Amino acid sequence: MKIKTISFVKSSQSISQCPESPLPEFAFIGRSNVGKSSLINMLSNRRALAKVSSVPGKTQLINHFLVNDNWHLVDLPGYGWAKVGQKVKEKWEKDINNYLFHRENLYCVFVLVDSRHDPQKIDLDFMAWLAENGIPFMVIFTKADKVSNNKLGGALARYKKIMKLHWEVLPQFICTSSETGVGKEEVLDTIEEIMSKIK
Repeated sequence: MKIKTISFVKSSQSISQCPESPLPEFAFIGRSNVGKSSLINMLSNRRALAKVSSVPGKTQLINHFLVNDNWHLVDLPGYGWAKVGQKVKEKWEKDINNYLFHRENLYCVFVLVDSRHDPQKIDLDFMAWLAENGIPFMVIFTKADKVSNNKLGGALARYKKIMKLHWEVLPQFICTSSETGVGKEEVLDTIEEIMSKIK
């Protein structure tokens, strides 16, 4: 798949404010400062579609983008550490969970993790929550250009080793780099494949 057109639709504070649309949605989420905005810009061939910031917690709303007039890319607030108060964090968590659990036209969640770091409990717990609630997801390793192939392979192996202790079937993993474009086609082709199976 190639993204030919993409446009901002709406920012919403909660699921009740999200656009009323039957189009399939694919959401992107990860810990604060994982490189989500950079990845979205890379996928869309836009430099500033999603706002990139060195300050964790920049994305604070549920952002909808219309892609090729037939699906929505959804940029969700990051979870984990951010320079915001506890009440704000709790509201983000509630809004995110409501969206993920109740949005009927959400077909896949792409969970972003930083390939430079060892498996983080917060990521593993979030993936477990998705699985327990029957929410389809895949894992995207970001910043693959920042590590050697050996270290990248080691990071993948560590995640799979830990997850195999509790999971019978592992989710799909995709390695990406916003700098080099690695993984771009795989992510978009995965979305296209999912859409081809929607009746």
